[in-house]
Amino acid sequence: MKTSIRTFGIVLICLTIFASCKKDSVDDAPDLTDKTGGKDLFVSASSVGTFTRLQLQAVAALKGFGSFAPLIQYDAEFYKITYYTTLNGKKILASGLVGIPKNMPTTPALLSAQHGTMFSDADAPSNFPLTFSGFELGASAGFVTVVPDFIGYGESKDIVHPYYDMQSSAATVVDIIKATKYYLETRKTAINDKLFLLGYSEGGYVTMAAQKEIETNKSHNLTLTAVAEGAGGYDLTTMLAKVATVPTYATPAFLAFFINSYNTTYSFNRPLTDYFMPVYAAKIPALLDGSKTREQIDLELCTSPSALLSKTFFSSLSNPSAEPDFKAKIAINSFPGWYPVSLTRMYHGTADEAVFFETSQTTYDRFVLAGSKQLTLTPIPGGTHTTSVIPMILNALPWMKSLAQ
Repeated sequence: MKTSIRTFGIVLICLTIFASCKKDSVDDAPDLTDKTGGKDLFVSASSVGTFTRLQLQAVAALKGFGSFAPLIQYDAEFYKITYYTTLNGKKILASGLVGIPKNMPTTPALLSAQHGTMFSDADAPSNFPLTFSGFELGASAGFVTVVPDFIGYGESKDIVHPYYDMQSSAATVVDIIKATKYYLETRKTAINDKLFLLGYSEGGYVTMAAQKEIETNKSHNLTLTAVAEGAGGYDLTTMLAKVATVPTYATPAFLAFFINSYNTTYSFNRPLTDYFMPVYAAKIPALLDGSKTREQIDLELCTSPSALLSKTFFSSLSNPSAEPDFKAKIAINSFPGWYPVSLTRMYHGTADEAVFFETSQTTYDRFVLAGSKQLTLTPIPGGTHTTSVIPMILNALPWMKSLAQ
């Protein structure tokens, strides 16, 4: 399927109405009043093309999003954006995609859409149209849509992706929103005052992280209209505890990615044999080098957690006192001491084999108990991790459109 999408992407390029090579940079931008701080974050924006509604419907159908056709209403122009964000207190260059709907009868709202877990560098959203996440369709649905690559992809691909790190996840989204708002000002592209967040899988987690940051840090001068989060693995403690109880885990690539990322991001820098059986520990650096897909990685690993993980680390998953440093980071990244106040919908497939439904249920229950008043959880009956994304978007996007004006 990836090959067919990349081939179709080449066709899209050939069919582009116009794709300017113009690159707008911060040096070219006029000195505008900037309330969000985006002027200091924006670096450049480069056109990757303008595509018709029919072209976007065609690529959506090819990728399996044919049911989105009624939502694809406008032609859209797309730009690769580069901007500054932070990781562990250091400023780094990051990137993403911006889609702008054309010929709308009303002023569009801004939507930040966060993709799921990626393993291949080639899948970064800023590589559109050679890659396609589905979230690009937000622009054709009538939103100015930003899709961050995330740290570890695109312009920052030489950095190990800080997988399920709440702080950098939030910064990646908040900073691209602020940079994009500033860029839109420089080109005199109007947006209204509505701001939406949407994400699935890791993107659901990243969306919640950004929501927390926006709601608790008023200095960003951002106000959320509504948020939709799907299958995000927000309760990492519950997630890993359940891994220790299941005979098989369908996506061992997720486990390898998560553990390797924490080992690097938090400078544990322990040998991978502390976490994995030696035969798999030896493979993991090459498997996670950005050249392989999740499916390719899964084939090289083992679906039995007890056989994949080292005996000591596997036993630690069910021992509350074991691995205190590792578990402290897990707890910090599971949204303690906070609950959503914005209008929020959570979604999760009840048969999710990769990110267990319990992670949403326990998070929802905790938020409601803490006082969240505008939060709902929508179970998707029988939905797996793969099959639940389309029902979520088909519910969430029309809901957001009803709130967008």
